[in-house]
Amino acid sequence: MDEVSTTALGVARVRAVESEREDRLFDDPWAAKFCAAAPDRVPGGERTPVSLAFAFHAIIRTRFYDDYLRGAGCRQVVLLAAGLDSRAYRLDWPADTSLYEVDLPKVLAFKETVLADAEPRCRRTVVAADLRDDWAKTLRDNGFQPEEPTAWLVEGLLIYLTAAEADSLLSTITTLSADGSRIAFERGDRPFQDQAVKSPSMQRYSSLWKGGLDRPASEWLTEHGWRPTEHPFGPVAEAYGRPTRTTATSGFVTASRGAST
Repeated sequence: MDEVSTTALGVARVRAVESEREDRLFDDPWAAKFCAAAPDRVPGGERTPVSLAFAFHAIIRTRFYDDYLRGAGCRQVVLLAAGLDSRAYRLDWPADTSLYEVDLPKVLAFKETVLADAEPRCRRTVVAADLRDDWAKTLRDNGFQPEEPTAWLVEGLLIYLTAAEADSLLSTITTLSADGSRIAFERGDRPFQDQAVKSPSMQRYSSLWKGGLDRPASEWLTEHGWRPTEHPFGPVAEAYGRPTRTTATSGFVTASRGAST
């Protein structure tokens, strides 16, 4: 796997550690298996304030997106740059849910070896595609129905894209989204990104960051026909019983498409 994909193992390690807690916010039994399958690729290093903040963010966002997907009300779900996401296996889905995982071929091949004996809880389709190419056609060729409402998850991806690439990706999603569709992704935190770039323990991640959208996510979404809602990180973490003293401006954005209900 390339370096961007290897960072998925670092996040899997965070999920594995969280799953061992008695007060865990989620249970991901496959996270530890991913790490065990490629122990030499799992990022380690010093536990600095920045790396701990990164891990804390990954834990909160995992639970937040779990809740978002469970409450989206869409029977068609697309996980872009799905990485080592195991939600198809660990969340309870309605029986008629179709879930598509889109990522690079090598990432999906590694993932399939680890999950070979596992049974998904929905109709799961893996879609090998590079999001810099015509991934929309590949997704449709694999059964995706653009006329059906879709819950999109763009977890941990935009920061690895330039502003132009992020704009192109979200524009393609918009084109494929029928009324009633939903989307969720992270709201950028520039001060944290600037601090992380200077941290040796974060070099594996921060050296690959390109910044993502160069304007507020809600502004972009509104201009493209979505109805966005901001979810600041602090209140989200506190609602899960994990209050934080950070002054970070990060958080999440969810949005719906079509007439308000």
